[in-house]
Amino acid sequence: MERKLKWGIISTAQIGQNQLIPAIHRAKNAEVVAIASPNEKVQEVADRLHIPTIYSSYEELLKDTNIDAVYIPLPNHLHKEWVMKAADNGKHVLCEKPAALTEAETKEMVDYCRQRNVKFMEAFMYQFHPQHDRVKEIVAAGEIGEVKTIDSSFTFYLEDGTGNIRLDPNKGGGSLYDVGCYCIHVTRNVLGAEPVSVRVSGDLAEDGVVDTSLFAYMEMANGVHVTFKSSVKMAPSSEYEVIGTKGKITVPRAFRPDVQGGEGLIIVDTGSQQRTERIVADQYALQVEHFSEAVLTDTAPSYTAESTLANMRVIDACYKALKTGEIVKL
Repeated sequence: MERKLKWGIISTAQIGQNQLIPAIHRAKNAEVVAIASPNEKVQEVADRLHIPTIYSSYEELLKDTNIDAVYIPLPNHLHKEWVMKAADNGKHVLCEKPAALTEAETKEMVDYCRQRNVKFMEAFMYQFHPQHDRVKEIVAAGEIGEVKTIDSSFTFYLEDGTGNIRLDPNKGGGSLYDVGCYCIHVTRNVLGAEPVSVRVSGDLAEDGVVDTSLFAYMEMANGVHVTFKSSVKMAPSSEYEVIGTKGKITVPRAFRPDVQGGEGLIIVDTGSQQRTERIVADQYALQVEHFSEAVLTDTAPSYTAESTLANMRVIDACYKALKTGEIVKL
């Protein structure tokens, strides 16, 4: 029987309950063995999600020698602390995006994990859906000609932000951290290139700090011009469009095809003809299986720490550009 990676879950965060824990159950090479939270509902969560062991503190879970890897969906400002504590206890780490609050924090975490010989991966689940590799194939085949621009958006409407960590400046709140990071990532992923400059404007919450909406323009190293928007105060969108000299590719379910049963759509329009390709996949389970396989076989995850650092570098630049109102060079 194939060995399964034994996972521990740090906190009862909704994304863990609704997405990652069920995905681990669906994965072929993984199992959830424990969950930890000081939240009094941890027993109810464990019972409902069929998790055999509960701990009332994160430290207790990290000391459990039966656990190989942990998933950390804590608020953004706590990622660094608990990634390092997990590494201290020899646990491999899948950490929710953004990896940390700055590139410098992220580098500290990455180096710490390497020194302790544990694997670290940021949980950008969307990239494991094969629709994006298919987009890259279509681009590489020259079907839409030379790529001139990519426009992406990830937005939703947060009805009441009272007490919500997405709007808490002390906990890494902001639309860029929450969803805009996906737009940066998919641009880098599809183009295989890095930004050389960013220009940003946005809307701020009443505190004058947290970005509720952010609008960015990036110039890439390969000369492609890119725009994206992120927001927690706009109608929902989760898409990107790649426009070339001969046609365009639209991906209307870019980041959360799971809410459509895992069905991704790729619409290719070359003017004279249009077609839609449908690709169904379980991106959360694929992410879990990929990281579990990397740990079980002691190989490097395909999503590298260097790419995580590069994404954080752009986030840093965007926030600097938002604050100063200037074009920021990378």
